[in-house]
Amino acid sequence: MEWLSAENLVAVATAILGIVASAVMVWYERRVPRRRRIGYRVQLDAPIGDDGRSGRPVNRRVGWFDTAAGMTDASMVLLRIENDGWEGIGREHYQNPGTHGMTVEFEGRTILGVSVTQPTATSHLVEHFTAERGFGYQGGTLHLPRVPLNRGAYFKLLVLLSGGGVNDGIELRCDLSDGEVHRNRSATPDEKAPLFSRAARLITITLTLCVVALAVIVVAQDDSPPPIGCEGGTLTLTGSTAFAPVLREVAEAYEEDCAADGPRIEVDAHGSTSGVRRLLTAGAEAGRGSPPLIALSDGPKPAGTPALRENRVAVSVFALVVHEGVDLRGLTTADVRRLYRGEIRNWKQLGGPDLPVTLVSRDANSGTRQVFQRRVLGRGEIANSSVDCVHKDDPTAPVARCELGSTEEVLKTVAALPGAVGYSELNLAARAEGLRRLDLDGHPASLDAIESGTSAYPYQEIEYAYTYGRPARDSLASSFLTYLARGRGQDLIRTQGHVPCATPEGMRLCT
Repeated sequence: MEWLSAENLVAVATAILGIVASAVMVWYERRVPRRRRIGYRVQLDAPIGDDGRSGRPVNRRVGWFDTAAGMTDASMVLLRIENDGWEGIGREHYQNPGTHGMTVEFEGRTILGVSVTQPTATSHLVEHFTAERGFGYQGGTLHLPRVPLNRGAYFKLLVLLSGGGVNDGIELRCDLSDGEVHRNRSATPDEKAPLFSRAARLITITLTLCVVALAVIVVAQDDSPPPIGCEGGTLTLTGSTAFAPVLREVAEAYEEDCAADGPRIEVDAHGSTSGVRRLLTAGAEAGRGSPPLIALSDGPKPAGTPALRENRVAVSVFALVVHEGVDLRGLTTADVRRLYRGEIRNWKQLGGPDLPVTLVSRDANSGTRQVFQRRVLGRGEIANSSVDCVHKDDPTAPVARCELGSTEEVLKTVAALPGAVGYSELNLAARAEGLRRLDLDGHPASLDAIESGTSAYPYQEIEYAYTYGRPARDSLASSFLTYLARGRGQDLIRTQGHVPCATPEGMRLCT
């Protein structure tokens, strides 16, 4: 599976979008509708009297706590009031009627006294706590002045109360312009208030986990599609030896995936030209209908064969290869043409070692050879002059040139003969030992560069699958072609070093 497939890119992009959306949502929640926010926390609510409701003593007192009036059912509350919004709060932002700005209600209790404290850095806030500015209490209601609070600023109130009981309702009320008042949870006296609300945290975490999980599932899943319409019967694949490794893998995969239908697919490759001729003969003999035969060809069909129906399968890349003793990195197209015209007899003429040139070519049935002649040489090769690729049978020939029946034979022979040069399908050449692959006109034989459109490497061609006429829709030939072009065959084609025509990059190259 390719990590950079369109599906994976969409999944990862969705995950990133979901995370960004979550962050924006939290930012909006914190900043836009609640630019100003006052939070309050009850950091202490403890009895200092007898708390007779429990039926047993809850503390021991000496001194003033024991002798002062009203201490029998007294309690002490430490209240922290803070600006935990995103903007500062000025006196003008308090909208309460009257001189005071905030009201604290102690349900069921009576206030005996209040002390205001704040950090040294904000000690100037004490100046606001005067009776003229609304600071005072009556019964269980405490009035607080319009205290300006910068972002993060706070003050504390130590309130002595009588009556009621601890943990009875305590509520801060304030009409704040473009803002709100809320109660913060507090476990310790100076614990920092949560940055985000519980709802915001829950929604953000849930959304993020869901989106990330979706991306992981899509990326990690086996997205190899099942074969499209399995069919039984027998089918023969012939033609290109360069494409034969792909055909064998796809044929095995199809037989495995469609085992219940019992298909039998044979790969019998003897070269592109030979395969096309075999298909034409089988079609003529069949009379009506399409025979169970598919011919793979490195390049387009011959002219004057309208009965052959083409299916563009992949883009194949080929390479010029030399024996590892020829220490050249690359050649120009002009140099290659001189080589194959017999004008270069020794590699030292091209800056290489002092070794005679031996041309190891494919036979006339080879599509790889035809692509080489069409895309690189612009003409045919010189005559064959050696049967064993070692001795010249024609003493007048400028160089030894032999012809072999398969790509594998070419690679094996070039690796064994010092000074030998040949050509091959790229993936097979890359796996062979004892060889060097040559760049052409400064462009390496690179599938990735060609696929990305950054290379003008010339030795490449479309791989065609030909049938004689249109096979029946319920035939094994039709089902296999669909599997090859749009099913699991796409992955196998790419694994073997070709670009499937059905991919976005392949569509551009195959047009």
